[in-house]
Amino acid sequence: MHDTVWFEIQGLPAVSIASSEFAQAAETQRNALGMKDARYILVDHPIQDATDDEMREKARVALRAVIAALTG
Repeated sequence: MHDTVWFEIQGLPAVSIASSEFAQAAETQRNALGMKDARYILVDHPIQDATDDEMREKARVALRAVIAALTG
């Protein structure tokens, strides 16, 4: 979230990506950093035990979410 806020301050659109396990942490961080509208998307948890095919699907879903966050 720190990087997303930094890029946004520089005028560069950005989106953080995190595991859904960290949704509350993402909210807390963006509020603490003073950018309540900082964009982030969540990838279904868990990550570390996912197979290659599961990760490819998570990546496809995440890519669509990132594009939507940047253009929506």
